[in-house]
Amino acid sequence: MLLYDERAQVVEYCLRMQADELTVGTSGNLSVRSGDYIAITPSGVPYDDLTPEAICVIDLDGNKVEDGLDPSSEVPMHTSVYRGTDAGAVVHTHPLYCTTLSVLLDEVPPVHYMIALLGGPVRVAPYARFGSAELAENSMRAMEGRYGALMQNHGATTYGDTLAKAYSRSIYLEWVCRLYHQARLLGEPNLLPLPEIDGVAEVLNSYGQSVPGKP
Repeated sequence: MLLYDERAQVVEYCLRMQADELTVGTSGNLSVRSGDYIAITPSGVPYDDLTPEAICVIDLDGNKVEDGLDPSSEVPMHTSVYRGTDAGAVVHTHPLYCTTLSVLLDEVPPVHYMIALLGGPVRVAPYARFGSAELAENSMRAMEGRYGALMQNHGATTYGDTLAKAYSRSIYLEWVCRLYHQARLLGEPNLLPLPEIDGVAEVLNSYGQSVPGKP
């Protein structure tokens, strides 16, 4: 079986995604890249029923390379991210607050410095039907210089060099969206200047790295 470890990882994070309420029913999808192959969730299978054997393997053009279930309808979006970035994993979710703001905004503003983990204010890609090449193109434009985007009236997508990092960004994106939603209920939120977000990003990127001249 191709990519067994990657398939098992996809199953693990699908169950996390369900427990963390980043999705509803069978919506949402995850994938992990290994070389020229991608392990991706199948279409329409409840997360509780997933096994490594149920996870699909496709190539970078979206073609199935093993017999089995049909892959997610969002294959075009996943493959576009892999072709256009250095992503090792992609997480597509339908969380409540991300989706709520996707209906209202063109961009999630810098209401908290943790938005730096996404590369800055998170853009909202124009609406296109799920699974379409147009949605994939819109999403890629929205993710330029970012690690994630919202999709109008739809949901959110994040990526990272590992599935853990891509998933963590999904969690933070939903948290920032919830924070902005809650703040707007009380008034007009104070926003952070973009230079501060850039500075925070530099600090976050240095976490865990030794400082020259320091022990």
